[in-house]
Amino acid sequence: MLTPAATLDQAVGFTITQRHARGRLVRLGPVLDAVLAAHAYPPAIERTLASALVLAALLGSTLKEEGGQLTLQAQTDNGVISLLVADYKNGDLRGYAKFDAERLAELGPDPSLFGLFGKGFLAITFDLAETGERYQGIVPLEGESLADAAEHYFFQSEQIPSLIRIATRHDTGEGCVAAGLLLQHLPEGEVGRERLHVRHDHPEWEHVQVLADTLRPDELTDPALPLTDILWRLFHEEEEVRVSEGAPLAKGCRCDLAHIRDVIGRFPADERAEMAGDDGVIGVDCAFCSRIFPLALDSFDTDSPASASAAN
Repeated sequence: MLTPAATLDQAVGFTITQRHARGRLVRLGPVLDAVLAAHAYPPAIERTLASALVLAALLGSTLKEEGGQLTLQAQTDNGVISLLVADYKNGDLRGYAKFDAERLAELGPDPSLFGLFGKGFLAITFDLAETGERYQGIVPLEGESLADAAEHYFFQSEQIPSLIRIATRHDTGEGCVAAGLLLQHLPEGEVGRERLHVRHDHPEWEHVQVLADTLRPDELTDPALPLTDILWRLFHEEEEVRVSEGAPLAKGCRCDLAHIRDVIGRFPADERAEMAGDDGVIGVDCAFCSRIFPLALDSFDTDSPASASAAN
C-alpha cells in the first residue's frame, strides 16, 4: 500500500487509446513547501503560485527530450500581482510572485483572478533542448483561474481541446498540497488528419470530458489517494487506459554559487567594480529562492572574458 509521501511530488501520464485522449496528473507536497518557504506569501498569493507550479508541472512533464524547459510567465498592467513565474526543467520546479501587499489586503481573503491580475497576459514558453527551438503562446488572463487561461492557450495556439483542473489546500498545521489534471483530445490517426475543432460533433471528447469533470478538488489534493486510483475511478470503464510510471518532481532553483560566479566573471573588471558595494562585495539576488549570494571582487580572475549575458 502506498504511503501518503509516495503520492506526493509526482507526475503520472496516461493515454485513453479508444477515445484519442491523453493526459497528466500531478500532485505537489514537500516540493511545494520548499518553494514557498523562501517567501512569506499571504494565502491568496500562495494559492496562485501553487496553481502556477502545478500548471508548469502538468505542461512541462509532457516534454519528451531531456533538458527541455517550460516557463509560465504572467504579467499585468498595474495588477496587484505584477509578475508571476513558474518554471519546469527535467522534473525540477521553481517559481515566485511579485505583488503589492497593501493593495492585496484591500481585496479580502479570496480575490478573483481579475482582482489579482487586472488586465494581464499569460505567456507559455516551450524550449526544446535537442533542436534549440522555442515555441511561445500568449493569451489574455481571462476566466476564473490560471487553468482557464491555459485551456484558452491550447485552444487558440495549439488547436487542441483541453481540460485543466487545479486544486490547492493548506490545512492548519499541515503543509500545502496542490494538484492538477490535464486532459487533451488528439487528432485521429496520422499527423495532418482533421483536427477535432473543425468538426460539428465530437462525442469521444465529450465523453471523456464528462468523466473528468466528476473529479473533485478534495480527491485531487488527498495525499492518501494514489494518482493511479484517481485514474481508475475516472476511466475504469474504458477499454484501454495506458498509465506511465510516475515521474518524481523536485525543487530546483539552479542558482548555485559556482554558476553565478562564472556568469559574473565574464563581465569586464570595470563593470564588476560598478556592481560591487563599498565593501568590495557583489550581492547577487535570486528572486526564486530569495537568497543573496556574496561575491568578493578580489576573488575573480582578471583574465575573464570581456562580456557575457547574465542569464540563469
